[in-house]
Amino acid sequence: MSQLKERIKAILTLDAAAPAIEFDGKWSTWGEIERAYRAVDTILDANGLGNDSRIGLMLRNHAAVVPAVLAVIGDRCVVTLNPMFQASKLADDIRSTQVPVVVGISADLDAPEVAAALAEGGCLVLELTGDAETPVKVRQERASASASTDTAPGVAVEMLTSGTTGAPKRIAMKRIGFEESVFAAARFEKGRSADDAPVLRKGVQLLMAPFSHIGGLLALMNAVMAGRSGALLPKFTVEGFRDAVKRHGIKAASAPPAALKMVYDADVPREHLASLKAFRTGTAPLDPDLADAFYERYGIPVLQNYGATEFGGVAGWTIADFEAHRVDRRGAVGRLNPNVQGRVVDAETGAEVPANEIGILELKSRQIGDGTQWLRTTDLAKMSEDGFLWITGRADNVIIRGGFKIQPDDVVRALESHPAVSEASVIAMPDDRLGQVPVAAFLAASGQEVPSEAQLKAFLKEKLTAYQVPVSIRRFDALPRTPSMKVDQRALRELMTTGSAA
Repeated sequence: MSQLKERIKAILTLDAAAPAIEFDGKWSTWGEIERAYRAVDTILDANGLGNDSRIGLMLRNHAAVVPAVLAVIGDRCVVTLNPMFQASKLADDIRSTQVPVVVGISADLDAPEVAAALAEGGCLVLELTGDAETPVKVRQERASASASTDTAPGVAVEMLTSGTTGAPKRIAMKRIGFEESVFAAARFEKGRSADDAPVLRKGVQLLMAPFSHIGGLLALMNAVMAGRSGALLPKFTVEGFRDAVKRHGIKAASAPPAALKMVYDADVPREHLASLKAFRTGTAPLDPDLADAFYERYGIPVLQNYGATEFGGVAGWTIADFEAHRVDRRGAVGRLNPNVQGRVVDAETGAEVPANEIGILELKSRQIGDGTQWLRTTDLAKMSEDGFLWITGRADNVIIRGGFKIQPDDVVRALESHPAVSEASVIAMPDDRLGQVPVAAFLAASGQEVPSEAQLKAFLKEKLTAYQVPVSIRRFDALPRTPSMKVDQRALRELMTTGSAA
């Protein structure tokens, strides 16, 4: 049995009556979670789906899903199925994964396209009921024989990337690396160590990132590993966030920068967030000006972290680092995690560049590849001598306009420096003459007069070189987003091509 699975089982049996997960105004106890966990585990074993078996989990943020995750993670392989996809897209994903079993709540299993894909595949289908007495029902017995796709030895999670810049792809995360990412999270919490004996801690952890994304899944695992109860939200909303923080006295929250900005723009009363000691953010670049403004208004440190589906957690801020280096290491994504090595290299020669110079980030750890080779990321970065890391852009997101290279993040930062722009996104559009040209979309800041496109272009010409200025700048009432709240660049490209601006 893996160390992660041992820890899960120990936590679940410490105090059966203690509250574990709050969802939709109701608490589930650790005992109820443990009974549902055993029910899932028993059915899987009875169907020959033991160690290394690939288990398709419809990872909706729902209390009934939590025990299923815990029953699978650690010795089986979680194959993530995203119920926030359109039903037809989810059905296609079920067909392509060829998993021997699919587990989900009835609302996700009942969609006609999904039900058809499940029947066609002949897989075992388990319904998570949320009922304390009968937490799992067999909806469909397995009709097909065992296949080579039933197992994934040594793999903890087959996780879909977010698909913000292209079609989502499924990444196999090794069990040893996934476990290291889970246990490494303890270093970011004062007074906690990965070697601590299992114990139920006081306080409530807010769970609002999608379980179908690596950040949400790791947040759930972090709560369980710490023995801390969780307040589970179906998705992020400012009101849901405010209410949970105020009612439970939440001490630390984690959400993308877009959510942080929504809280800031909503001007949530300071007293409603008084319990928060830290706001962790990741999945997208954090504007240092927003982090500073949030800290000045609420006195809450904004701690950025960095990771990706392909290699898990890489770097992050601790409170101690924030207190010591908030000013001199402003804009960094934190220090490299102890189990991760990093270097910045020249894109052309592969030679390591000096400290504080920009290049391509390469990483090495047991959670990446075979653990012995450097993995080249698609991120531009720089690193200080004391291990702080800055992500400055994406090498694969460069817009090449007639031979001139444009980093979209540079244009975004310039646009967002305009007082009337709340948020911006920049993408490439094809051009017959230049190959690619940048175009921009933005949300208007409340209480400000909306500038014209010509005014914004004139503003940008003062901050950027001429080739960096977008050929089109359009205002929208909302930007399309992935479930992890990143701007969905593919959907935005469609809107810029066929949709209408505000």
